[in-house]
Amino acid sequence: MTIAPLPDVDASASASVPGPGSGSRSGSSSRSGSESAGELSVWPASAVVRPHGRLLVGGVALDEIAGSHGTPVYVLDEDEVRERCRTYLGAFPEAEVHYAAKAFLCRALARWVEEEGLGLDVCSAGELELAVTTGFPPERILLHGNAKSPEDLRTALRLGVGRIVIDSPAEIARIAAAVGPHGHQKVLLRVTPGIGAGGHAKIRTGTDDQKFGLSLRDGHASHAIARILDQPRLELTGLHCHLGSQITDVKPYLVAVRRLVGLMARTRDAHGVVLPELDLGGGHGIAYRPGDPLLDLTALARKVRAELVESCAGAGLPVPRLILEPGRAIVGPAGVAVYRVLAVKSTPERVFVAVDGGMSDNPRPALYGVRYAPRLIGRHSTAEPVRASVVGRHCEAGDVLAEDVPLPADVHPGDLLALPVAGAYHLSMASTYNLVGRPPVVAVSAGTSRLLVRRETLTDLRARDVGL
Repeated sequence: MTIAPLPDVDASASASVPGPGSGSRSGSSSRSGSESAGELSVWPASAVVRPHGRLLVGGVALDEIAGSHGTPVYVLDEDEVRERCRTYLGAFPEAEVHYAAKAFLCRALARWVEEEGLGLDVCSAGELELAVTTGFPPERILLHGNAKSPEDLRTALRLGVGRIVIDSPAEIARIAAAVGPHGHQKVLLRVTPGIGAGGHAKIRTGTDDQKFGLSLRDGHASHAIARILDQPRLELTGLHCHLGSQITDVKPYLVAVRRLVGLMARTRDAHGVVLPELDLGGGHGIAYRPGDPLLDLTALARKVRAELVESCAGAGLPVPRLILEPGRAIVGPAGVAVYRVLAVKSTPERVFVAVDGGMSDNPRPALYGVRYAPRLIGRHSTAEPVRASVVGRHCEAGDVLAEDVPLPADVHPGDLLALPVAGAYHLSMASTYNLVGRPPVVAVSAGTSRLLVRRETLTDLRARDVGL
């Protein structure tokens, strides 16, 4: 089964990872006879086109969900999420796999991830509290953050988080003091290995001279290691790095392994300490449109494992336990956003199709120039396609969800458009711009649907305004 929408791929690799939906993506047994596998390649594996243009995900028609819950609405395929968790554990059986909660988190998702055997990494007291109060074991949680607040650290220590990732020198003394004279806390040190990787400059986090981590090149990482080892209440269990997001090549991970193993060897030589863990973070990009490159997760696992063994053998070190932190690659392709068309406007240059959402529920096109492949759902059109820009309802010229995409020429107000690959960094980055409430999240599985997160209402927004 291919984990099709994972484009963190070594271009030379020829095999696909067993994962969700390979049967349907390579054939047409679950697709409409008029629908090619390529056109649905970035949709959840359960996506099926029915007569009259109806599109089902998880056995539920998207137009029915729009009718029941209104629009915009996010639809999340539970089975796709679970299968992607299993695919990672299958590819890295010897590693710890932690779901990166920043991509999207709600109580149900935390439960799915926990039931599938993954850990969790969080970036705030809010994410941590939600997970633990849902029943997620705190010892399987990592706390990240380049600027952790006192509340973040208090909550982590109170709830017994498994590891805290130290991101700056100031955190060393702060965490040690917060632990108290009789306490103990496992920590990792985030290192920037001087590697530029990622799909956009704003999501490249492994380079020097940026806000995350401590530089390997200028000696700050080595100095921080010495300081941590001098704190008896802190246990340094390993090194951490995160190179960026939407990485489309395996090679940066291999370089990171070599450089971090080198630092582990220098730590052993200087302090007599062998660090047992190596966290390579995540950053496994996903395909947002048909034809985008895909990750061969099997090749990634094989090459990282081989590099780790070889580098450790050369340094005379035991092979550390590997930790991975995929987020987008697990939940992104499982999500779909559904909008209703409000207006259609033609100019000499293009057709604008305006919908009832936009940058408040998906800021990523405005932030990173991400491109999507929306489609008409709920009815079948025989009209010829036209090139259109799907735009949002907000008072910004940059509020564009999808630019220069083919849509039927007869698209009109009242139509429904569905946008795939909407599971990651949509609701988690959503806002209430123009005082528009955030959309609900509806889970689908085996022909049933259920509400996970309700729509934010005008009553909710008014209730926060207490200043009059």
